[in-house]
Amino acid sequence: MKYFIIGILIPFYAVMGFERAPKPLPAQDAFLDTLELRTLAYFLDTTPIATGLAPDRYPSKSPCSIAAVGFALTAFPIAVERGLLSRQQAAQRVLNTLQFFDQLRLHPQAMSTTWHRGFYYHFLKIPSGEREWSCELSNIDTAILILGALFCQGYFNDAHAVEQNIRTLADSLYFRADWNWFMNGRTTMSMGWRPEEGFNNTTWTGYMESMMLYILGLGSPTHPLPESVWPAWCSTYLWAEYYDHEFISFGPLFGHQFSHVWIDFRGIQDDYMREKGMDYFENSRRATLSQQAYAIHNPQGFRDYGANIWGFTACDGPADITLEMDGVKRQFHTYAARGVSCDWVNDDGTIAPYAAGASIPFAPEICLPALKAMRQRYGTYLWTPYGFLDAFNPTFRTEKTTPMGWFDKDYLGIDQGPMLAMIENYRSGLIWKIMRRNPHIIRGLKRAGFSGGWLDEFDKEH
Repeated sequence: MKYFIIGILIPFYAVMGFERAPKPLPAQDAFLDTLELRTLAYFLDTTPIATGLAPDRYPSKSPCSIAAVGFALTAFPIAVERGLLSRQQAAQRVLNTLQFFDQLRLHPQAMSTTWHRGFYYHFLKIPSGEREWSCELSNIDTAILILGALFCQGYFNDAHAVEQNIRTLADSLYFRADWNWFMNGRTTMSMGWRPEEGFNNTTWTGYMESMMLYILGLGSPTHPLPESVWPAWCSTYLWAEYYDHEFISFGPLFGHQFSHVWIDFRGIQDDYMREKGMDYFENSRRATLSQQAYAIHNPQGFRDYGANIWGFTACDGPADITLEMDGVKRQFHTYAARGVSCDWVNDDGTIAPYAAGASIPFAPEICLPALKAMRQRYGTYLWTPYGFLDAFNPTFRTEKTTPMGWFDKDYLGIDQGPMLAMIENYRSGLIWKIMRRNPHIIRGLKRAGFSGGWLDEFDKEH
C-alpha cells in the first residue's frame, strides 16, 4: 500500500475541519497535518517491513543508512498516533528491525562486515545488511539507531509478547555498545573506526550533534564513559555573537537539532549553560534566528533569499562546479555540510527545507511561515507526495534546469526524520514525553551535570 495517497486525501479533510475551528493554534495548523502525513508516508513506503533497512536516500538507489533506521524507528509510533498504522503493525515493524540488527552481530565476519564492539557500520547493503563502500564503524549513527530503539521501548509498554520483545532487544542493542573503546585513550571520543586503519584521528569536539552521543555514553549501565568527558567536550565550545544573537557556534542547523529530537533540553542546564543563564533549547533558537537574519542580509547576493526563504545545513546540492551566475563567479557543491556562523560559512545558494522544519519547536514564528512560503513559491518543483524534496538552489540556473533553478530529485532519510520528529514534538511533545521517563537518558544527563526543570520534577515524583 502506498501511504502517500492517504497523505494527499487527509489534508483536505483536515483543512475543512480547521476552518470551522476558531483561531487554531499554530501547532494545529492544517499544513502541518499535510507535511507530517506525507513525511510519515516516506518512511512507511521506503523502509522494508521485514528488515527495517531504511535507505539513505530515495528514489535514487542507495544502501541503508543506520541513522535513517533510527529515524524510521522514531517514525513508527508517530504513525500510530497520526492514524497511518495500527499499534500492532507498528510494533511488528519495530520488532522486525531490532531482530534483524540483533542477528547481524552473528555474521561470520562481523568485525569487518556488520558489527563490532556494539557499533554498526554507517552504510549497509540492502537486503543483506553487510557493510557498503568500506565505510566506517560509526558511533554517532549507531547512537541515532539506539535512540530510535529506546523511544520505541518507552512507547511500546504493553504486556503483549511483541512489545516485551521490543523492550528486551532495545536494551540489548544499547547495553552492548562499548563507548569507552571509542575513547581510545583520549579525552573525547573518536569519530569512527575502520578495520583497515583503526580509529579516526578526529574526535567529537566543538558543539554539534554529538551531544546525544556523549549523553548515551554517560548513561550506559554497562560501559559508561567517564564523567570527565562532558567538561572536556564543553571546553571546545565557541561562544560568540552572530547577527545580534549570542550562542554556541555551529554553522549547519542539524548540529543544533538532532540531539533535541529525543532529549528535551527545555529548562535543564549543565554547568556551561548555568553560567550563561540559558539552556540548549534557547541556544538552538538563537542559531535558528541567526540563519533567518543571514538570509535577509544575503551578503553574497543569492537568488530568493529572505525572511521566508532560508535554511542552511547538510544536504544535497546541484553540482561540484564553478560557474558564472548573474554575473558572479560562484562555486557550487553536491552533498555538503552547508552552514552560516561567526567562524564558518559554507553557502552556495542551496537551501534545505528540513533546516526550517526541524527547528520549528525553537522558533515556530519564523519556521512555519518559511515552510509555507517554500511550498507556495516553488510548488511541485519542491513539494511532492512525500513532502519536501531534500534541497533546492534558485541561483543555479542552466539550460538543463528549470527557470526556477535546481531542485533535488531525492529525499534523504536523515533529513526527513528530524523534520518529522521535531514537528511531532512541537505539536504533541510525544518523543520528549516518552524519553523523559528513560532511566538511561536521565542518568546520562545527571552525570553530565544537568539539573533543573523536568529532571528535578522527575526526582520529586520518584
